[in-house]
Amino acid sequence: MATKPYSPVDPALYPAGAPTAPAGSALSWSAVFAGTVAAIALTLTLLTLGSAFGLASVSPWPGVGAKPTTFTIGAGIWLIVTQWLSAAIGGYLAGRLRIRWHELHGDEVFFRDTAHGLLTWATATVIMAIVAVGAFALSSIGVAPHDAVVTKEAADAARKVAAAFATFTGLSLVIGAFIGSVSAVVGGRLRDMHP
Repeated sequence: MATKPYSPVDPALYPAGAPTAPAGSALSWSAVFAGTVAAIALTLTLLTLGSAFGLASVSPWPGVGAKPTTFTIGAGIWLIVTQWLSAAIGGYLAGRLRIRWHELHGDEVFFRDTAHGLLTWATATVIMAIVAVGAFALSSIGVAPHDAVVTKEAADAARKVAAAFATFTGLSLVIGAFIGSVSAVVGGRLRDMHP
């Protein structure tokens, strides 16, 4: 006895009946990987530019150049902008480069485009996290100085800075995931305007 691989479609969504059999996968990994590569490349480019701007604003002389707090706030804003722009470009490319899905309801196309953008953002984020952890592990191989004295005030200040950094990074990543998903929908809609 043969079974149908698909359940009947909702007649309200598809009044003409079931669409033809889908051609290919619902997920275009090649589009996701292309968006991931573009997002990582843009991230590296913007981080390099941000480093150049930051180094240009710092001076070894007291009272000259940016204050440490101004420098930290500027660096944080630059990192957030970098993450958001990279997510937008990666998501847009993933949506624009995916295959065209014929005879699917608009809600399904919207979901698939959103998934492409989210997976592009997630893949790029995981790769960048692996690189960051590897770089941190390599930097910690050196011998720590034995005469370093840490006061309670310094440890408390470092804890507060780390908590603020983690909060802003987490919020930026959540917003970056949303930006990547929306960008993929925009790219997918533009993709569907063409054969």
